[in-house]
Amino acid sequence: MGSTLIRNAVIMTMNETNDILVGDVLVIGNQIAQIGANIQVTDVDRVIEAGGKVLLPGFIQTHIHLCQTLFRGRADDLELIDWLRTRIWPLEAAHNEDSVYYSAMLGIGELIRSGTTTILDMETVNHTESAFQAILESGIRAVSGKVMMDHGTEVPLALQEKTEQSLKESVELLEKWHGAAGGRIEYAFCPRFVVSCTEELLIGVRDLSAQYGVKVHTHASENREEISIVESERGLRNVVYLDHIGLAKPNLILAHSIWLDEEEKRIIKERGVKVTHCPGSNLKLASGVAEVPELLKEGIDVGIGADGAPCNNNLDMFQEMRLTAFIQKVKHGPTVMNAKTVLQMATMGGARVLGLEDKIGSIEVGKLADLQLLDLEDFHVYPSFDADWYSRVVYAATRGDVDTVMIDGQVVMESRIMKTIDKPLVLREADRTLKELLARL
Repeated sequence: MGSTLIRNAVIMTMNETNDILVGDVLVIGNQIAQIGANIQVTDVDRVIEAGGKVLLPGFIQTHIHLCQTLFRGRADDLELIDWLRTRIWPLEAAHNEDSVYYSAMLGIGELIRSGTTTILDMETVNHTESAFQAILESGIRAVSGKVMMDHGTEVPLALQEKTEQSLKESVELLEKWHGAAGGRIEYAFCPRFVVSCTEELLIGVRDLSAQYGVKVHTHASENREEISIVESERGLRNVVYLDHIGLAKPNLILAHSIWLDEEEKRIIKERGVKVTHCPGSNLKLASGVAEVPELLKEGIDVGIGADGAPCNNNLDMFQEMRLTAFIQKVKHGPTVMNAKTVLQMATMGGARVLGLEDKIGSIEVGKLADLQLLDLEDFHVYPSFDADWYSRVVYAATRGDVDTVMIDGQVVMESRIMKTIDKPLVLREADRTLKELLARL
């Protein structure tokens, strides 16, 4: 087991009492072994001098599409259903193993560079193995799964699945990858949304997720047209329908959840369903603004995610945190969604959504060493005198301030230099594989 001593950092623990202290953190293997002032060790493998830097838990993004990173800038200025049918689905259908791998690597590099250490990822129908390989090699922590689609109109042939085959392939991936890399990789069943899934498929997901004890991740109530389609086909609104077929349980994680009625909010609360908020995507697609303050007030677990690069154009948690705070203030007033609340959503909130709150999300002895160091010695985050650290991080800091990132005890970026990803290679291959993908359209 390797060991690392991080010395003299401002430690924002994000623990239950939100302790902030100046001191050291000792990491042994993949766990935080000690926190305190002037930790004395003689045989540590690595010392990181962090004087003047801020040590935070790594960000946890609860909705990402790594398979879509190659499509950045190719689906701008559309609403959801047109965005899917005219741009995203055809592009996803043209993927091959190479393009999925480098799309994932490109996205993971961006995520790590901006302080994200854990993601809930939804892939496309095919070549999911390539994304898992990128996750494995890069060192990021991920809950991921192949997308499932056995229904719907205007779906490209390559994305049209048979129900049994979709379930079979998902189970095969789960049995190979769930718990891989010492538990750093987990599997989730990912039916895309009710619009593209038969009831038979969704019931199969319900039963298999219970059998294997894994998460279910799907989109729900993102867009009013989507809700209208579901109501016309199933006779119920999204969340009511998912509850009707027995999917509304604590292992269900719903992306977006913008257009919820009171019954749906009640179901989410009573069933322990989790929600992931994607403000950048929701604004760009003009989908709407989720009632996050109300959901939090009701005790519902809500995380934050950037969604995919073609509906956001970056995967930057700093931008998502700012938007999470700012868009609510317009409607609810300036005191709602303060910086501390938002940073809690980006760390422990995300951990609770993933059911990993006992492992990640805060800097505490015994937790996994998923950490980021911010260098805030710059014009845009000064003055530092008598600083509100939450304000500095959420309202002023940017992804360029992330200096060093550790995941599962492994330093994956140090002094802004990637350690597990060959940046020039990934950038070059991203362009090559995109060019070849576009030629297949």
